[in-house]
Amino acid sequence: MAPRLKLRDIAFFERPVQFARPFRFGAITINATPQLFVRVEIEVEGKGAAVGASAELLVPKWFDKRPELSPEQTVDGLRRSLEIARGLYLARAGFQTAFDLHASCIGAQVATCAKKNIPALAAAYGPAEIDKAILDALLRGVETNFFDGMAGNIAGIDARLSPDLEDADLATFLAGRKPLPRVAIRHTVGLDDIVEGECGVADARENAGANYFKLKLSGDPTADAVRLVRIGKELDTLRHDTKVTLDANEQYADLAELRALIDRLNRDPDLRPIASRLLYVEQPMPRDITRQSPLGSLAVRSFIIDEADDSYDAFPAARALGYRGISSKSCKGLYKSIVNATRAAKWSAGGESVFVTGEDLTCQVGLAVQQDLALGAFIGVTHAERNGHHYVDGFGDALATEAAAFAAAHPDLYADAGQGIRLAIHNGDLLTESLNTTGFATSVHPDWSALRPLEQPKSLQENPA
Repeated sequence: MAPRLKLRDIAFFERPVQFARPFRFGAITINATPQLFVRVEIEVEGKGAAVGASAELLVPKWFDKRPELSPEQTVDGLRRSLEIARGLYLARAGFQTAFDLHASCIGAQVATCAKKNIPALAAAYGPAEIDKAILDALLRGVETNFFDGMAGNIAGIDARLSPDLEDADLATFLAGRKPLPRVAIRHTVGLDDIVEGECGVADARENAGANYFKLKLSGDPTADAVRLVRIGKELDTLRHDTKVTLDANEQYADLAELRALIDRLNRDPDLRPIASRLLYVEQPMPRDITRQSPLGSLAVRSFIIDEADDSYDAFPAARALGYRGISSKSCKGLYKSIVNATRAAKWSAGGESVFVTGEDLTCQVGLAVQQDLALGAFIGVTHAERNGHHYVDGFGDALATEAAAFAAAHPDLYADAGQGIRLAIHNGDLLTESLNTTGFATSVHPDWSALRPLEQPKSLQENPA
């Protein structure tokens, strides 16, 4: 039986993060954005009090790409999502499981956010971050680690939000997990990143010896094809086998535009270096167009959804349209990742080729990257996009003492090669052994005294409907 807890407090903090280089994806270029930190206090039934934490970037124009909103307004939507979720979670009285809390609040969260003109993907951000911090506190309260705790279903996850599954499906999946000892990095090449030469795609100092590459697309089939030809030539110079994924971040307007790109990939010999390495294409079209557009013959290539994953029924709906996969991102909800990984395992056992991937836009070194890495290693994600820390100089604006504390507690994940503490990449992989510690994949928490309270959200125009 899963332990029960009572939520005592939720506090939000933030810290500015300056990017070391511009990161362009979709229709936005990011040079800086705040990082969120969540601190929760709980009482574990029969065990006493415990404190947990989580962290994530407040990324503009990803959760909500509506063109009429400024980047700052979309970040404000995330702050409002957090505040709405805080009120809903703290209103729940009495002892209950961690998943009880999530399941009892997520519907009201999405509905309340909709009235405030906040879309479902952004609405899920608040509960996602609170849930991670609660899980961290719960694991500390019962003195166990994430991998053992989740294998024993410490959160009490059941099928109430996924009626296509049975409770036994989830319990069986969780109990059978053997976390991966290492996860390969997938090196992101943003739309403004250098392709050739020094600091380019093939520069080992830039790609950290990665065997996997994630290439951003602009939504223009001709421009994307020309750039992919250049990248393919660079990949051909590497002396080890490489694989690629493509990510359009909803930029392809419709199936016709998407088909134009895929036709070129299938037929243009200059694109063979990319086509022969291609594993899947991620979220090519806008989320609303995605739901209305069966892939048809395009499904011969593997496609996955990411931004369209804004509800518990998104994966079954995408599967019916011809999509083979879905991304796991802890900023979208760790419980949804586990539900979707259970689905993928069940469908694959029935003979389908269905999978869950690791995509990372919002993870920075420290809490965020460790918790997302642990989630991926637990559900079996063998390679994950790790671009967040690539565009930020190590621990960024965090205190040197905080960075040093994380490095000391997790020496297999961090190293200082003379330019400050950064992720330690081992032959293209991240190691997960030190994540096997009491709590949610971290032995230390941030220096709360060095953080400022979360900026109060400004008013957004409410949905007139």
